[in-house]
Formats: sequence, C-alpha cells, structure tokens
Amino acid sequence: MLSAVELLIRNATVVTMNASREVLRDADIVIDGNRIASVGPHSRAHRRHATRVIDAKGLVVLPGLIHSHLHACQTLCRNHADGLELLDWLRERIWPFEAAHDAASMRASADLTFLELITSGATACLDMGSVRHYDSVFESARDAGIRLVGGKCMMDAGQGVPAGLRETTKASLEESVRLLERWNGAENGRLTYAFAPRFVLSCTEELMRTVGELAKARGVRVHTHASENPTECDLVREKTGLDNVAYFNSLGLLGPQTTLAHCVWVTAAEQRILRETRTCVCHCPSANFKLASGVAKIPELVEQGITVGLGADGAPCNNTLDIFHELRLAALIHLPRVGPTGFSAMKVLELATINGARALGLEGEVGSIEPGKKADLTFVDVSGAHLTPVSNDPVATIVYSAQSRDVRHVIIDGQIVLRDRLPTTLNARAVRANAVSHATRLLAKIE
Repeated sequence: MLSAVELLIRNATVVTMNASREVLRDADIVIDGNRIASVGPHSRAHRRHATRVIDAKGLVVLPGLIHSHLHACQTLCRNHADGLELLDWLRERIWPFEAAHDAASMRASADLTFLELITSGATACLDMGSVRHYDSVFESARDAGIRLVGGKCMMDAGQGVPAGLRETTKASLEESVRLLERWNGAENGRLTYAFAPRFVLSCTEELMRTVGELAKARGVRVHTHASENPTECDLVREKTGLDNVAYFNSLGLLGPQTTLAHCVWVTAAEQRILRETRTCVCHCPSANFKLASGVAKIPELVEQGITVGLGADGAPCNNTLDIFHELRLAALIHLPRVGPTGFSAMKVLELATINGARALGLEGEVGSIEPGKKADLTFVDVSGAHLTPVSNDPVATIVYSAQSRDVRHVIIDGQIVLRDRLPTTLNARAVRANAVSHATRLLAKIE
C-alpha cells in the first residue's frame, strides 16, 4: 500500500534543469517533507494518497530561481542613489546609508528584500550584509522561509569609509566567526554562512588572507566583489601590483568555494585563473548598466567552463531585485557581440538555476528538479497576453517573455511561501509600511 505523500503537484510543464535538461509535459512532482520524492508521470494511486495537491495545469514549474549576489541591507535606499559611478556611489550614498542602520532598520530592509524576492520567484540568495547587525538579516530569512547564504560585510581599511562601518581586523574576524557559529546550518540547513570581505579597496591583506584560511578550515564560502569598474581596477593595481583576480589568488582566496561578483573587467590571464581554480562568478547585468560599469564577457566565461550565476546586486544600483529582469537582460545584452545564437535561453536560465546553486555551494541540494533534492520550486503562469502564444520551448518563453508578475506559487524547503501570488510567511502591507518608516528615518540622517 502506498503511504501518504505530503504534497503532490500535478499536470505541470516541468523544466527540470537536470543533466539532460529535460522538459516534462503534463508531469507530476511528489514532495515528501522538504525533498522531491519523484518527478514524472504518476498513477492515480499517488493522487489519492496525497495530503495536499496543487494543480499546475497551464503553469511552468522551474527550480527555485537563485540570486548569486545581493545586498539586503541596501534595499531601503532604493531610488536614492542614482546617477553615480561605483566609487562615488559607495562613498557618497551607500556607505553613509549602511552606517546609519540599527538592528530594527536592518530587519526592515531584509524583510522588504525577501518579500520582493519571494513574490518575484526567487527561493535562494547569496547576500553580503553591512558591517553590523547581520543577525537581523538571518532572523528575517528564518521567518520569511527563504534560503539564505549570507554574511556580514568585512571592512578594515579604505578611503572614505565612515566611522560606522570601519572596524579592526580582529573585530571583523571575531564577529564573522561568531555569526558563523550561530547561524551556519540553522533551520535544517536552510541558512548558511559565507565570509564577505567587501572588496580589495576596503580590506587589508591580513584580513583577506585570514578569510581564505578560515573559509577552507570551516568549509564555508567566500563572497566578494572583483573587477566591477575600471577605476577600481586601476586602484587595485596601484595598491597591490596585481589585478583583482590575481591578487585574490596570491592570497589563497580562490577556488570552488568562492564567488566573485561582477568580473566585468577581468583580463585573459585572470579568466585563466578563474577557470583553473574553478572559482565562481556572478553576473549582475542591470547593476553594471546603471552604474555605467560595463558589460561582462559572460558567454566567453561560460564557454570556458567557468561557473556563472545571476544576481541583482543591491536595489540602489538597479532599483529592482526582479530576477526575471536580470534573466532578460542577460539574454539580450551579449548578443550584439556574440551573435543571435551565441548565448541561448537555456544557457541564461542555467545562470539562475543550477549554476546559481553552484555559486552558493548548494548544487547537491537545489538548482534542479530531481528526486532527492530540496523542494525549492517556482511556478510561472504562462497564460498572460504578453506570453501568448506560448512557444514550444518553455525555456525561451520564460527567459524572453515572462515577468515577475507571472509567478503564481513559490515553494521553499517543501513549504508554500507564495500561494496564488499571496505571500504566506510575510504580511506584505506591514512589511512595506515598516520599510517606508525606517527608510524615511535613515535617509534623514544622511541628507
């Protein structure tokens, strides 16, 4: 006799993102606890024994979409840091704003971030916080039900760093380790820690080198920025005598456990280092556009076998955390250089699914819809006028036509966190009101 299953999803078009990149039509997904038990055609017996059922007819079910680079601490500063290049943007707006945070405003910023992520179909993210109050971000992720790999920002040097962000090397390391010991593996593994030195220009060599040693010893990720802006790259060479990626490599920071955001201006030699060390990269197209940083050569990196994820970066440098916005941009901006077939819709979707999982160090748990993996799923309604007629290739439909408003349901760790477009773990109205209140207070401090 069949035992009861906790959740049955039936009649779905399933984009599995498995090794064969199978797309299954009129398929069922059985979820037992927080894991996928089976995918494919199922008998009526399974349907009779399901305790909960979602009819996904007319929906495309994707692996939960993944942001590989994010700053939840910055979301309250959305629409208040426009028209600046990277270093001016940081020194004039972002660093003063981050320095003004207290624990309550950090929680409000994280709540708003995770509300936006969940309602736009994202189930996991790699987040870099500010220097202080990162417990609030973990607490928010815990309650929202999202999958978070995150860590406090580390800054023990740098020009123009406000007093509220500057810290000693010792204090930065000690607080990072404290957070790691409290949160790494919490919520049955849904929350994990990553060391997050901000970038070369705000970190001493001692800090960076020690982070590399600690990350390897503790088995956790390193998350930092590299080669985002030409001026930044020039200053890094002036400071270290090396390019960003080469400098990180000299300190032992690179490897599959490390994710570098941006990599817009990496040289051929740096690309070789990324490939040989199997270091991950995160592409943030809208942020690179809005800060006038440039266009990363992502198709070339992918062609070399380098793992590339997709991210929104912080809301003040693109004004939206919508992963569908990033998918469409990533699909289009490279084609004038590589040609209309040079970066396929499937390759783009890989950035936000299986490659995103690798960039978070979670490829064994999420990123594809396969038996044994965690039940992180995004349901997209393809019935809208802007999606009609639906292509025979649902991947192309998702990448080129779908929008965040098309997300119908979201499941994370086996729990329904968005049902019929309504969040179940967050009170959307209360989150927005609280965010406005705290944003008004913080912005008044720095303006």
